[in-house]
Amino acid sequence: MKQTDYSEGNILKQLITFSSPILLTNLLQVSYQIIDSLWVGNLLGARALGVVSLSGTVIFTILSFIIGINQATLTILSQLKGKRDEQGLKRYVNAFVVTLFILSILLGVFGFIFAERILFLLGTPDSLVADASLYLRINFLGIIFLFGYNFVATLMRALGESKAPVYFVVLAVLLNAALDPLFISGFQFGIAGAAYATVISQGIAFLFGIYLAIHYKLVPFTWPRMPKKEEVSLILKIGVPSGMQMMVISAGVTAIMSVVASFGEDALAGFGAAQRLDNIILLPAMALGTAVNSLAGINIGANRWDRVYKIAQYGLMYNLAIMVLISLLILFFARFSVELFIQEEEAVQFGVNYLKIVAFFYPFLGINFVLNGVVRGSGAMMQVLILNIISFWVLRYPLTYLFSNWIGEDGIGVGMGVSFVISSLFAFLYFRLGGWRKKELFHGTV
Repeated sequence: MKQTDYSEGNILKQLITFSSPILLTNLLQVSYQIIDSLWVGNLLGARALGVVSLSGTVIFTILSFIIGINQATLTILSQLKGKRDEQGLKRYVNAFVVTLFILSILLGVFGFIFAERILFLLGTPDSLVADASLYLRINFLGIIFLFGYNFVATLMRALGESKAPVYFVVLAVLLNAALDPLFISGFQFGIAGAAYATVISQGIAFLFGIYLAIHYKLVPFTWPRMPKKEEVSLILKIGVPSGMQMMVISAGVTAIMSVVASFGEDALAGFGAAQRLDNIILLPAMALGTAVNSLAGINIGANRWDRVYKIAQYGLMYNLAIMVLISLLILFFARFSVELFIQEEEAVQFGVNYLKIVAFFYPFLGINFVLNGVVRGSGAMMQVLILNIISFWVLRYPLTYLFSNWIGEDGIGVGMGVSFVISSLFAFLYFRLGGWRKKELFHGTV
């Protein structure tokens, strides 16, 4: 696989070619979850699907932490790539491998032992605890594959390779789609079969990812050794605030759901359908944010600040083009899209109205992904955490609450949309005036 030098060349073309495979990977990840839910729901029923959903809350929290550490991977290694520091790359790849291996073992043991207690803390009904804890324990046993599966993909992106992860994510999706019915019904493992299918699929995909990385020399792996204290310190210093960003977002979504719930079951169902669509609608902006993070990191490492600013500029233009197109599609196909998930008229109407209001504001949300991606590329994770706290807890939740009290259920969409506009202004002001340019990850030699 040919390596591209992202500190030279056409920036817009690079953004498109680098972000497109990430978008495809994200779509595949969503399809993985949908296929899993379809098999469980159809073969085992609604109760089993509820078990998977409850357990998924715990797994998502862990995944948030993994994504946080992966953001550290993306930033640190992309800067070293830009510096062309081969020895530094080898040392930090080793440091990430050892740190994540230890964390995955500790989390796996902790989760396996305390699965039931975690579920009780979440208020899980007694009738679901046994199946949910079984499902969770199997996932915790295979958590090293969840860590590794995501980590190898991030490693490749940090070093400028975004196409290779598509291959092993495709493998994971296909394996899971085939193994789910085999383990659930064929071997009569029930809910445990769904968990085994997930762990095995991720495990094989992880090993295939390592094979690609070594065979095509995409990642400078070395024989594992204990990392230096300063290497682990930098990983945690960048990774922990990044992981907290995801937790802030997750908690913020939960708070907004409480506002929606005050309008009744139809509103909750309509909003739930709209949120599922939101998760798909925002995938291009998320992919662009990841691409910008990596490319900005490479160019910051290479001290090509002229290109860093152009990456932000072209990223914003690309975001505007994509999100405006998506907004127009939503305006025309809102009802059709919502009815893919629910059919009750009042719930559908709520979802349609919400989407038609929020559609006007999607481009502003994309601005946050792009500008925060550039800032992350510098390593200023704590600052992005503060911006996320402002976005969700100072703006989105209060404005949704205020507008919904002022103009009724349509106020939920208005409040969300207005918060997108104001938070994008905060992101822009910090990008222009903030101290992220002065952030130095490496003092002296690494």
